[in-house]
Amino acid sequence: MSIFVDDNTKVLVQGLTGGQGRFHGLRNKAYGTKVVAGVTPGKGGQDVEGIPVYDTVAEAVAATGADASFVSVPPRFAAEAILEAARAGIPLVVCITEGIPAHDEARVFATLRAEHPGTRLLGPNCPGIISPGKTNIGITAGEIALPGGPVGIVSRSGTLTYQALYELKQLGIGVTTCVGIGGDPVPGTNFVDCLAAFEADPDTGAIAMFGEIGGIEEERAAEFIAKEVTKPVVAYIAGVTAPPGKKMGHAGAIISGSKGTAQAKMEALAAAGVHVVNNPTEAGQKMAEIVKAR
Repeated sequence: MSIFVDDNTKVLVQGLTGGQGRFHGLRNKAYGTKVVAGVTPGKGGQDVEGIPVYDTVAEAVAATGADASFVSVPPRFAAEAILEAARAGIPLVVCITEGIPAHDEARVFATLRAEHPGTRLLGPNCPGIISPGKTNIGITAGEIALPGGPVGIVSRSGTLTYQALYELKQLGIGVTTCVGIGGDPVPGTNFVDCLAAFEADPDTGAIAMFGEIGGIEEERAAEFIAKEVTKPVVAYIAGVTAPPGKKMGHAGAIISGSKGTAQAKMEALAAAGVHVVNNPTEAGQKMAEIVKAR
């Protein structure tokens, strides 16, 4: 099995007629993802290499039965695009857009919780989600992912998402689903959401978790793992040498005082029984040991 998406997921791309939306939407389609529609206001009736384009998400859903949206629009339009998808009843929205103002992210998060609890937002500023051999929504290169499981991956960092997939592929280890949750301060889906889903998935036998400095989501994940997760977890935390007070790449990757340090996160995870490693290659090697021992 997989989490959140499978080979029956029907995807529409908000922004399909733009450069990034077209490029990644067509790559997703070439991978085998069921990309059934595009949405660009004012361009309804056009098509992108056979994919019909609609003016609104509601029209696209009514015509195609799409149940997932891939949002690839500029930052100033992204918040409304996410909410439009939610209002149309889309259960999964994947937003790769980077640079969305934090107050827009907070407003979207609160609105989804209050008015659209049936919609899950993945991102913003994330690489997306891939269930190898089934569905790829976002910007992850499908060729670096080996299907079949038994490992589930969740990562804040896009680059580490790709490395995690490739490290496991080099070792002949398949992945059930890889979820890039993004590095912004207000992600729609967090570590705990993904850990709970992997714990419930019978085909996921072990979990790889890639975190980074900033915030307390890794510490929250550690608490959840200690109480609720029975499967082995391997974790790597990026940013050991990052200086306090300096943003490192992601908007959420900043150490404030004694909070958000890599060391604190590593200690919390280790105390929860997680196999904490020093780099992504070690994560792959430790996972290989775990898989071999199953």
